[in-house]
Amino acid sequence: MTNNAYAPSQRMTLERRNNILGVALIAPTVVIFSAVIVYPLLSAIYLSAFSIYTPTMEGEWTGFDNYRQLLWSNEFWRSLGNNIVWTIGTLSLQLVFGVMIALMLHQNMVFRSLARSLILFPYFLSTVVAVLVWRWLFNDLYGVLNHALMWAGILDMPADWLGSMPNAMVSLVVVGAWKYFPFVVIVVLARLQSIPDELYEAATVDGAGAVSRFVDITLPQLRDVLVVIVLLRTIWDFKEFDLIYLLTGGGPVISTQTLPLLVYKEAFALNQMGAASAVAVLMMLSMLLFMIVYLRKAAD
Repeated sequence: MTNNAYAPSQRMTLERRNNILGVALIAPTVVIFSAVIVYPLLSAIYLSAFSIYTPTMEGEWTGFDNYRQLLWSNEFWRSLGNNIVWTIGTLSLQLVFGVMIALMLHQNMVFRSLARSLILFPYFLSTVVAVLVWRWLFNDLYGVLNHALMWAGILDMPADWLGSMPNAMVSLVVVGAWKYFPFVVIVVLARLQSIPDELYEAATVDGAGAVSRFVDITLPQLRDVLVVIVLLRTIWDFKEFDLIYLLTGGGPVISTQTLPLLVYKEAFALNQMGAASAVAVLMMLSMLLFMIVYLRKAAD
């Protein structure tokens, strides 16, 4: 009788302890998430409603004036257009070359393990170091690229790769694709290794060629992985700052300026923290669609 009488209270005590333990374990994650994500987001939304001078962080309430001025600003729409061109261009090259190289590294070849290791080099290389190397290659006076093209007879005189359009945007897209395509290689190669060999053997017996096997077997198997890659890389490329800033600084003039560079310009060059916050909020809303699609895809 005594044991039965105290059993419910003991169970309640144990459940309460488990609940407290669960809260204690998750509390550090909640605190870090709030400090890194929630607080900056709410601060940006709050600051976007003010006209704030960056050095003093003082200003007055303006409501939606910052957003209204941005939507009527040619520079904002030009930056958004550059952002879209940069994102689509570099993502397309990443997918094409990433899938091609993943297919090559999936085959039996000499030094395959070494090749798989070396292909990751651009992805892990510091962005600053990578940009310094590429600026040296693109230099119009002593750059290796101009010398090679002139030696091959393709150019008659050195080209200005980073100081004129469309060369600057093309150079940005090429460098961005080179820097980040190993991510596509890693993910696609992992998926290729999980495709059963029996599918290819059966297709070969039926007389299917290499192209048919790729179209009918490989691509359908890679579809889900490619969708996730496109969503993730779109989000990451859309908010890219350091590579573009270090390579062209948004120039010539604003020809390669993207929204992240516009945020930096408004906040620290023009000292308009409120307008910079408004640009950041609009960027967040633009990427929110891709984040929702990715979360739904991950849930499936």
